[in-house]
Amino acid sequence: MKTLHTERLCIRRLSATDDAAFMLSLLNDPSWLRYIGDRGVKTLEQARHYIESGPVEMYGRLGFGFCMVENRAAPRLQLGICGLAQRDYLDCPDIGFAFLPQHGAQGYAFEAAAEMLRYAQGELGLKNILATTRVDNLRSQKLLEKLGLRFERLIPHPDGSERQLMVYALRAP
Repeated sequence: MKTLHTERLCIRRLSATDDAAFMLSLLNDPSWLRYIGDRGVKTLEQARHYIESGPVEMYGRLGFGFCMVENRAAPRLQLGICGLAQRDYLDCPDIGFAFLPQHGAQGYAFEAAAEMLRYAQGELGLKNILATTRVDNLRSQKLLEKLGLRFERLIPHPDGSERQLMVYALRAP
């Protein structure tokens, strides 16, 4: 996975060494817990393991994964994450994003996700890309639609609860 740049952002691979403190904060942010779920990451060591066993493992296995999104004007100002994953319960890679609340409503998520989609379709040659969101996550639904993904179906939440996830898709013609 190569580093991507937009006018305002640097989108780079996550590093267990450099990004564990940020991930610990993001994974325990109330909006993450509400819309994505508790990953049980409560220490820096657990955050390092989360990065190594998730995004870093996926980079090696698939050539993509979740990435750190930083502000180019203020190097090392970590805003959020954006990237691609291959979930066991989906038949195509999916795009996802999460930003700390203080960096919301500034267009960063759209800018990062749009660049990630360009990379996925262009350089990775992915024809179909999915995204999932909770039914009550209206901001993510609006962003996915702005990116060109369309609601496709509801699926059971993989955590086994009675909740459902909305699946959005960007499909090749």
